[in-house]
Amino acid sequence: VQLQASGGGLVQAGDSLRLSCAASGRTFSPYAMGWFRQAPGKEREFVAAITWVGPSTYYAASVKGRFIISRDDAKKSAYLQMNSLKPEDTAVYYCAADTRGGHDGSYWYRVYGYDYWGQGTQVTVSS
Repeated sequence: VQLQASGGGLVQAGDSLRLSCAASGRTFSPYAMGWFRQAPGKEREFVAAITWVGPSTYYAASVKGRFIISRDDAKKSAYLQMNSLKPEDTAVYYCAADTRGGHDGSYWYRVYGYDYWGQGTQVTVSS
């Protein structure tokens, strides 16, 4: 399985961006997909996750109400619609997939909850 993230860019505060994460390779049937971000000098942090069945969604408090995660089973893709962007949203955004399952939803807030990662896409929000 390979994940390809795209859609990042340079925007102004208040603007919107939509990130995409496309999966390729063998049959892709994840339990969940997530988005994380990492700013310079900081640890990678959870942004949002979505289960493949349901689906159920999970958000970090810092983005809840502004970001929306979705997925398209047929396209083997997940998306992150980011609205009302702030300068503190500036980071490299990574998508990830959990194909192992067997654990509760709390794992999806953690880096170790995922076994596949995309290469990251830069999001820069200017003030």
